[in-house]
Amino acid sequence: MPNQLFELPDLRLESGETLTGAHVAYQTWGQLNEDRNNVVWVCHALTANADVLAWWPGLVGAGCYFDPAEYFIVCANVLGSCYGSTGPLDADPATGQARFQHFPLLTIRDLVAAHELLRQELELTDIHTLIGGSLGGQQALEWAVQRPDLFDHLVVIATNARHSAWGIAFNEAQRLAIEADPTYAAGQPGGGDDGLRAARAIALLSYRSYSAYAETQTDPDDTLLRQHRASTYQRYQGDKLVSRFDAYSYVSLSRSMDTHNLGRNRGGVPAALARVGARTLVLGITSDVLFPLSEQRELAAHIPGAMYAELDSRYGHDGFLLETAAITHFLELFYAPTFVH
Repeated sequence: MPNQLFELPDLRLESGETLTGAHVAYQTWGQLNEDRNNVVWVCHALTANADVLAWWPGLVGAGCYFDPAEYFIVCANVLGSCYGSTGPLDADPATGQARFQHFPLLTIRDLVAAHELLRQELELTDIHTLIGGSLGGQQALEWAVQRPDLFDHLVVIATNARHSAWGIAFNEAQRLAIEADPTYAAGQPGGGDDGLRAARAIALLSYRSYSAYAETQTDPDDTLLRQHRASTYQRYQGDKLVSRFDAYSYVSLSRSMDTHNLGRNRGGVPAALARVGARTLVLGITSDVLFPLSEQRELAAHIPGAMYAELDSRYGHDGFLLETAAITHFLELFYAPTFVH
């Protein structure tokens, strides 16, 4: 399905800069019901896009828990991405030239501000469910704190209230890999691609787990001295990302993640989480080393009445994308008391 575009007014960023001439790409599925209260808004993760049916199969789509036959589903591409919304590859209206590595810093609050303007444009005043994992969960939490009366239900998976020093360190290691590629500093299409390959290899170590690699990437040939399965897998995944994503957007959005802190200028994280008015499900993944269970427990402890559950997965952080059957099970438990699906 092709993206729809929403032209943003001048957007005052949290940094103090103003983003002009920007737009948000989004997609919708299904129809609004008579009461306009069957909206499911999905916030996507770092390298995903507005086509949630493509990247979250098994959870969103025909025959899935969030079925367009029942819900009006919205997913908007974040600013800073390379999938339709304004990002580093788009021209600066003032110069007519792409900004590349000079694209302004976007915080999670800036990403949410753009989505909020789109929501107003679509005239959606009652959102049944706001859902997201990882970076998408950070957006969902920020939005739910800002607008406690807008969302009936909030579902956040493998995310946190404040991006950790551990997570920032992983992001910085990836950015260092990209910046070490001399083509990145040149500011050109395809700049930083070799660095992006290395960054993806670093990221995978935080997305998966020891047991997942042991199970799927251990060499069956004990005599092998080169071209180990785990090595070729890292290279394959790097090539795969380079074929569909952009280094400048990767740097931009990883920096956005680093800014995530619900407690900033709100009296701390507990005070911010106490503002959430939506009935909330917090899902943690037992093998997630990037967003460990302690971060999910913190969310559940401070969001009023939150339901907390742990998803037992060998896939690590990537379990939020892969374990759709288990997520569906917890959704059924979550909605059972108040909503007949």
